[in-house]
Amino acid sequence: MRSSYVARRAVPWQRHGVALTLALLGWPLAASAASLDGASLSAWWGVPFAGILLSIAVFPLVASKLWHHHFGKISAAWAIAFLVPFAFAFGASTAIGTLIHAMLEEYLPFIVLLTALYTVAGGICVTGNLHGSPRLNTALLALGTALASIMGTTGAAMLLIRPLLRANDNRRHVVHVVVFFIFLVANAGGSLSPLGDPPLFLGFLNGVGFFWTTVHLALPMLFICIVLLAVFYALDSFYFRHRDELRPVDPSPDTPDVGVIGKINFVLLALVIALVLMSGIWKSGITFDVAGTHVALQNLVRDVALIVVTLLSLAVTPRAAREGNAFNWAPIEEVAKLFAAIFVTIAPVIMILRAGEAGAFSGIVHLVNDAAGQPRDDMYFWATGLLSSFLDNAPTYLVFFNLAGGDAQTLTTTGASTLAAISAGAVFMGAVSYIGNAPNFMVKAIAESRGVKMPSFFGYLAWSGVVLIPLFIATSLIFF
Repeated sequence: MRSSYVARRAVPWQRHGVALTLALLGWPLAASAASLDGASLSAWWGVPFAGILLSIAVFPLVASKLWHHHFGKISAAWAIAFLVPFAFAFGASTAIGTLIHAMLEEYLPFIVLLTALYTVAGGICVTGNLHGSPRLNTALLALGTALASIMGTTGAAMLLIRPLLRANDNRRHVVHVVVFFIFLVANAGGSLSPLGDPPLFLGFLNGVGFFWTTVHLALPMLFICIVLLAVFYALDSFYFRHRDELRPVDPSPDTPDVGVIGKINFVLLALVIALVLMSGIWKSGITFDVAGTHVALQNLVRDVALIVVTLLSLAVTPRAAREGNAFNWAPIEEVAKLFAAIFVTIAPVIMILRAGEAGAFSGIVHLVNDAAGQPRDDMYFWATGLLSSFLDNAPTYLVFFNLAGGDAQTLTTTGASTLAAISAGAVFMGAVSYIGNAPNFMVKAIAESRGVKMPSFFGYLAWSGVVLIPLFIATSLIFF
């Protein structure tokens, strides 16, 4: 009663502040996700979104210890920097509705699936050691590339990076093996399904069919991956022929038997795939209204079941499997905190982009469209890709998806070539820098923990500039 009295008696700006505070504290408060006209929003509303992305890009390089200990607080600060002014400008109900929409419509399904894949893949441990020859290394990269669209780039990378490093720990040149692993397994390989890479799952959540990317990105993906595997085999063969390439003592001697611990997780992985497919095929027609956000029954069933699968994996996986993988929650915790802020702060950016030429970002519209207003697929490919290289590919995909109209029904039919360009740019060019896709940094950290002296941020850019950029130019000319 006291809180209601205060809210009624307060002056307008106080009412907004009280309402927002109560909502953020979990107070039961009716809120509606009021739809704003993006044309009425200035570009300044995009500052918190730019701030969180720049923080992700810059802080790990210039203040790594500060970032490591406080990235959650920094992320929350950017989210609050958007929500509080937004509440004062448009009302607390609108701000709360926007927050609820971002969490229920996009963030929770995204992080639930990512956590399920991370947990299930982290329970599969490959044991034993093989000889890191060019043929074996190429085969492992090809296997990881194929698995990435099934178990996600994060899952495939975490499954195979340690066996790959063990197989090559008697060689002097290993950096190129890890770099091409990032190119292929942590990025390009995940382009054929929503399970493969976070941007494509966001597309799936926005109405893109499960197998749409399988059909429309198959040829570009095969072209890029075959070329990369061929270049890698040639480079690895060159190093392998060096007289002093093999160390006198192998830290991990070859073993005749290679095994897998935690095989039950393959069954759980199949369940994850089935649940995602189910949510795309089954249309129950039943939705629940949560403060203006509509939650479909099939999506609710999928997410609850994925949580059950995650818990089941933790319960049935042998301890040796997770210990062998050095499994911990730090990577998924970081992703969860960062993307909570990203999905909140991207809301006004999406509103503005949906306004098209009437919005504050009309310059971007003119960049990717011709004079007649028709999309230029090659520009969508490069604009999405280059931003994905440095600003994380999932939110970048969402930005350009909405810039292209945001209607999945149109984009998957008459606009299919444009959506393919956006999808390819986001997935393929996430490999250009360490910060383009979450598994990139994870693979780098694991390799360094095993004694591999990985390139610096700019050293890695040199690798991607020499190997990837010419390949992307060819891809653009051939396919877009």
